[in-house]
Parts: sequence; structure tokens; C-alpha cells
Amino acid sequence: MKQKIVKSFEESIRTKKRFVEENVDAILEVSKVIANAFNDGNKLILFGNGGSATDASHIAAEFVNRFRIERPPLPAIALNTDMAVITSISNDYGYSEIFSKQLKAIAEEGDVVIAISTSGNSPNILKAIDVAKKKKLKTIAFTGAKGEKLASKVHYAFIVPSDKTPRIQETHITLGHVLCQMVEEILFEAPRKK
Repeated sequence: MKQKIVKSFEESIRTKKRFVEENVDAILEVSKVIANAFNDGNKLILFGNGGSATDASHIAAEFVNRFRIERPPLPAIALNTDMAVITSISNDYGYSEIFSKQLKAIAEEGDVVIAISTSGNSPNILKAIDVAKKKKLKTIAFTGAKGEKLASKVHYAFIVPSDKTPRIQETHITLGHVLCQMVEEILFEAPRKK
């Protein structure tokens, strides 16, 4: 049993190490995209299903409240948190519409969207990205090794090099934390030019 525990941790570490080696430049670029959106008065909108829904909520909370430093709240929202909205849309239009209808209602040009899907094949995620593109939002995907369908639709795709859901989700939440940290540093800790 102990060997299985160690193996799981080692597999997670290897996955994250490979991911960051392949994506460090993109992580920095996306951090700047999000920081610029906040600077311009826009918001960050996140969404996902299942474990990815809780990751979306978790990351939104880090931006709205704080992450590592005391600073003003940043406008981020997770679309999977309002049960009345989700169940109403699901009942009247179908589950595939739960994120796209919300984006139609609240997203504005200049906002940034993070779609989180381990498979990259969720119909409600793909439909929402189509709406985001029509609304001229910056689109970012967190997905896994088989998430080419989602990755092909967005401006920035973070593909975890694994097909194991736990390893993908562990990397996604680390990525979310790193983006929060970088955005805080860009907005509140970077040396200001005079």
C-alpha cells in the first residue's frame, strides 16, 4: 500500500514537471492577459463540470478574496455556482446550455474566460466557448491529453500531458494557483514605472 501512495505522488510530480516545462512561457503570457483585463476594468469568468466546477469556484475565490497578499478584490466569477440558474437553464433548454446562456447574459468584450474540462469534450463547455468567441472574449482552456477538441477552439490551451483525471485535475489547480500568484505580482508587486 505504501508503494502505491508513493507512486501516486511521484506520478503527480512528473506530470506537473513535464507540464510546466512545456508551458512556462504560455503561463506567463496568460498571466499578463488576465492582469491586463483586470487593469482595463474587465472580469475573469470560469466554468467546468464536476471536479472542474469546484476548481473554477476555487480559482475565482482566490481572485475575488486574495491569494498571497493583501490587495483589492479582483472581479472573477464561476458560472457553476448558482444552482437556480443552472437548474432553470437545464430544465428549460438542456444541460448543454448552462454556461453559454450565462455568458450571453453577463460577458462583455474584453472579459477573459477559463474553461476547465479534463476530457475537453463536454458539450456545455464547447458551446460556451463558441459563444465566447462570438462575444470577442479571450478564451483559455485547461484540459487533458485528449482535449484537442476544446484546445483547438481557444486562444490559449493548457493541455496536461496525462489521460488520468486525478493527475490532470491536480495540475489544473496548481496552474490556477500559479496564475493567481503571477497576476497579483504583475498588478500589485511589480516595480511601477514613473
